[in-house]
Amino acid sequence: MTTKKIPVAVKVTPKKVTATKPAAAIKAPAQKPTVVKIVVAKPGKKNKKVKKSAVKAEVKDKVVRDSFTMPQDDYAKIAKLKQACLKAGLHVKKSELLRAGLRALDTLTVAQLKQAIGKLDTIKTGRPKKSVA
Repeated sequence: MTTKKIPVAVKVTPKKVTATKPAAAIKAPAQKPTVVKIVVAKPGKKNKKVKKSAVKAEVKDKVVRDSFTMPQDDYAKIAKLKQACLKAGLHVKKSELLRAGLRALDTLTVAQLKQAIGKLDTIKTGRPKKSVA
């Protein structure tokens, strides 16, 4: 069970006094706000103490959205790879396949990377023109 202290502010209203003393001489007693302890039980989970350094390590990377142009043949290869992953029981997204490809390219030497890039066809960048159909 997790206990969480939540401070609760208490509104203090001064007592009305009908005496003949001036109002400035009457002071309301100062009251401190009360603290209510709320116990919340999370079903199915054991509570673990987490160190502050571990919480900072779990911060996720910022995600960047981008667009790019690629030939239809390469786009078809993505669909083919997705089908192969599905047959193997692994559901992947296009972005996951591209990220895996980047990590595979990152392991190559400079000479191997030059060779792999050299095998690609150069394409015109930008959005393709709308075809009249």
